[in-house]
Amino acid sequence: MGNKENIMKKIKSALISVSNKSNLIPLLKILKKNNINLISSGGTYKTIKKLKFKCQDVSEYTGSKEILDGRVKTLHPKIYAGILNKRNHISHQKDLKNNNFENIDLVIVNFYPFEQNLKQTKDNNKIIENIDIGGPGMVRAAAKNYNDVTVITSPNQYSELINQLNINKGSTTLDFRKKMSQIAFSETAYYDSVISNYFNKISNIHFPQKKIIHGNLFEILRYGENPHQQSAIYSIGEDIKIKKIQGKHLSYNNYNDIFSALTISKSLPKNTGTVIVKHSNPSGVSVQKNKLNSFKSALACDPTSAFGGVVSCNFRISKPIAIELNKIFLEIIIANGFEKSALEILKKKKNVRLIDASSYLLNDILKFNSVNKSILVQTGDNLTFSKNHFKIVSKKKPNKLQFENLIFAFNICRYVKSNAIVLVKDKSTVGIGSGQPSRLDSCKIAINKMNQFLKTKNEIVAASDAFFPFVDGVEKLIQSGVSAIIQPAGSIRDKKIIEFANSTETVLVFAKTRHFMH
Repeated sequence: MGNKENIMKKIKSALISVSNKSNLIPLLKILKKNNINLISSGGTYKTIKKLKFKCQDVSEYTGSKEILDGRVKTLHPKIYAGILNKRNHISHQKDLKNNNFENIDLVIVNFYPFEQNLKQTKDNNKIIENIDIGGPGMVRAAAKNYNDVTVITSPNQYSELINQLNINKGSTTLDFRKKMSQIAFSETAYYDSVISNYFNKISNIHFPQKKIIHGNLFEILRYGENPHQQSAIYSIGEDIKIKKIQGKHLSYNNYNDIFSALTISKSLPKNTGTVIVKHSNPSGVSVQKNKLNSFKSALACDPTSAFGGVVSCNFRISKPIAIELNKIFLEIIIANGFEKSALEILKKKKNVRLIDASSYLLNDILKFNSVNKSILVQTGDNLTFSKNHFKIVSKKKPNKLQFENLIFAFNICRYVKSNAIVLVKDKSTVGIGSGQPSRLDSCKIAINKMNQFLKTKNEIVAASDAFFPFVDGVEKLIQSGVSAIIQPAGSIRDKKIIEFANSTETVLVFAKTRHFMH
């Protein structure tokens, strides 16, 4: 693409104003080599001069001093006319000549670090002062006029610019300018979206009239839910806080399972619990304090479904646990770190993905689901359960262990696709029924899983993510050996269900909230 139409006239002047001052020396060298005049302001001007390169201060260039403590520096007609004029437009060139303005052919700008500043302070005044005005304005102007002007918005683009200037003897191609323009508008849109979301957050507005979603590309994935679908993952912020130590490139389904497993893991007590997930549903969960027993109990819930699944250990994996993990085929193993001896064992299987999630935290970020040209948005189901969240409605009262098992079962229930039934014994799931249109069918699936893999069926408790509309589901659970049930209240037949529980001497606990997951 080296024809004359695709190469602009030689760049004669560049305006540089950057918050990120890394990698400036190679850039300044190529600009000097091509006799490009530099204009700059503030800290960037001082840095360029300190590096012993010639540069003209913006105030000297415009003839106007910086005012308002630096809030107004580059907001001047000479700057914007120099950027925005069409070089082949007669009236534009006449205006420039009459005002004694000059072309600005290259704009190198990156913005005040607003997003990083949010992590460093909660002082609203400091945050407001980190909203860049002049930077995005110049970038938008240069990006609009890409036919004549090159815009650079990140130090990561310096090497491409240097290559362009070397190959084209101080010029850039139209294709390059178009590419940089597209990136520039994405930068300004992203920057404004972060600011918009900050103001919504401090105003406690979840659902503004115009919702702006921003993200950084983290990775192009192997494929989507199926090989013929394309997929990528974006992070809201700097990264997704998980680190792949080993294994094949991840797909959409892999990440979906990873996040499903981590959402459950991080809801468990600190450094406790094992979760096994298959197709984003848990097939086994245990919070037994002994970490090895925790894994074995989670696996025992449904060892068949665990084949090819995802294991998330809410603790650091040791050598004994690594030995057990290596006995079965797993796609992904997640942990809050790995001991060196454990890694030596797990890395023997080259294809297994090992994920360090020690920095991963659950937060209150909104949940999104896109459908055609619509986006469903909701807050997260992040309630922390305590005994006050529940009411014992049966004559028979649960003992301490039963109540703990009931609350554990109810917590797991909200991460199982609705309709959801979870059976628990000794703080470990022993049967899970998920994703059925009929709650009774979910009961049957959970019971069948328990009967298939559990030998001793005593002290079993059950949880339901929503109320039982009829007695039949409760009856089926009790007949299977369940001695205590927890469910949300709200059915018109609640009284009949309480009566049935009392007639069978079953513990019945009502929750204040329902927990569907679709």
